[in-house]
Amino acid sequence: MVYQITIDQGNYVEQKNVDALRMGMTQEQVQYVLGTPMLVDPSYPKTWNYIFYVKPGHEKPEQKNLFLNFDDQGRLVSMSGDFKQGPNFTTPMN
Repeated sequence: MVYQITIDQGNYVEQKNVDALRMGMTQEQVQYVLGTPMLVDPSYPKTWNYIFYVKPGHEKPEQKNLFLNFDDQGRLVSMSGDFKQGPNFTTPMN
């Protein structure tokens, strides 16, 4: 068997980081918690894409996605993807 290196790409996001997100957070606050998004499509600038891909050697690759949507004022309004909303997500920021 030939050695194959582990390949990591994108944003490493854990559920504990997602648990810190709350509706109404500013884009700056979200970026502080999760880092810079991997992709912000110019056609949809209010949607941030956090994508993590890992292929550990000979094992099956894994990809996790987190999509965050902001309103016109740059406040977090929804999330979707492979992570659960945190217990306080729907509690708006003051």
